[in-house]
Amino acid sequence: MKILVIHGPNLQWLGTRNPEIYGTTDLASINRGLKALSAEHGVILDIHQSDHEGEITQLIGSARKRYAGILINPAAYTHTSVAIRDAIEASDLPAVEVHLSNIYAREPFRHQSLIAPVCRGQISGFGPGSYFLGLEALLMALAASSKPAKHRSSERKVIKRRRS
Repeated sequence: MKILVIHGPNLQWLGTRNPEIYGTTDLASINRGLKALSAEHGVILDIHQSDHEGEITQLIGSARKRYAGILINPAAYTHTSVAIRDAIEASDLPAVEVHLSNIYAREPFRHQSLIAPVCRGQISGFGPGSYFLGLEALLMALAASSKPAKHRSSERKVIKRRRS
């Protein structure tokens, strides 16, 4: 199983940009932690960071047949990008939105996420832990959604056998 991980704009500055808000952990450390966690679950991560909305929407747009789900920190695009929101919705993949800081405890303009309504859930305010909790939540959602599909396919076999 493959998961697409997207880090939005300015996250390459983690560890040095506003450490009082975002902490001192850099993006490479978060990525190493995500890879270690995904390895424990037998999952492959494809990790990208981009400052460009168009690049992010293209990554999401090409995700449908390549990935089981999306873990995304849209950063500032959380509050402004209808394009990223629409791409996630169109992908028809389960997605989890994550944020290092608690966006609801910050400036009022950050209190609205355009992305959250098209995601399975949102985790914010736990620093780098938000990413790890988000990955765990996404994997739980994927496991839960695969169980009914297996159940339905076994029901079809029973129905086919009865007709024979």
